[in-house]
Amino acid sequence: MTHPFVSLLMPTRDRPTLVDRFIKSLVTHTNDLIQVEIILYIDEDDTDSHHLGSDDVSVVTIIGPRMSMGCYNSACLEKARGDIIILVNDDMVIGTQDWDIRIINLHASVPDKIYLAYGNDLFKKGNLCTFPILSRRTCELLLEPYPKEYQGAFIDYHLFDIFKRLQYAGFDRLYYLDDVIFEHLHYRTGKALFDDTYQKRGRFADDHTFLALINSRKKVATRLLQVLRGEEPEVLYCPESGKIEKVPETLFKAIAEFTRKLLFDCGLPFRWRAYLWVWFIGRYMAGRGMLWPFVR
Repeated sequence: MTHPFVSLLMPTRDRPTLVDRFIKSLVTHTNDLIQVEIILYIDEDDTDSHHLGSDDVSVVTIIGPRMSMGCYNSACLEKARGDIIILVNDDMVIGTQDWDIRIINLHASVPDKIYLAYGNDLFKKGNLCTFPILSRRTCELLLEPYPKEYQGAFIDYHLFDIFKRLQYAGFDRLYYLDDVIFEHLHYRTGKALFDDTYQKRGRFADDHTFLALINSRKKVATRLLQVLRGEEPEVLYCPESGKIEKVPETLFKAIAEFTRKLLFDCGLPFRWRAYLWVWFIGRYMAGRGMLWPFVR
């Protein structure tokens, strides 16, 4: 039987050396390169990266305008052929031999193919799906797995939050593969320089986007729960983008908003919403120079 095909989605900018490093780690550690592809999105003005490719593994290159991270990932997904879809970064490397077999085996073990898996990034580890792994069926049920509103971050938190809702409702479809090393060589781990790509990405730019998409996550989680329960899912719809309101002007107003939107979100496990509540308060303070560094 043919193994499921695996697509790795990678938007990249101004980092051809890092992309080459990632491809080398992929080629070194993959069991069956014929069943794997990389989908690169490269900006039109990043001409130093337009040559990227490989003689050892299929690389599909999309060259287009600068967009949000959500749009980049969605564009890559449209070109992907895989049964298994993995978001990867240009600042990561694969460190586990035959990682693809481990993920394919997990995929095969879930009959309805509804899951969110993630490897060990040696940074957030089991606490976050830094490089989310989804089946194509899950992507289709989510409708927009990588919302276009996210400029450069929070897609991992967005997906994790949806599956935390499923978990709280009695369907635990989160799979942490601690023996699959997708090492995140991020500058905050001391494994990379704070380069121009990092500098131009607003660290706190997507905080309020995450809050604005709460209702969208609730609706998508309900849709997945209906399928898991064997019910007819809601008619297809475009997930609510949600109005991105003005960031609160004072810490008091911010705490009030985070309490209402996060701490009182009863569709989530208390531990997760309490974590988000504390974390968002810390990020609000850090973003305004009140506390630094509060969060990693």
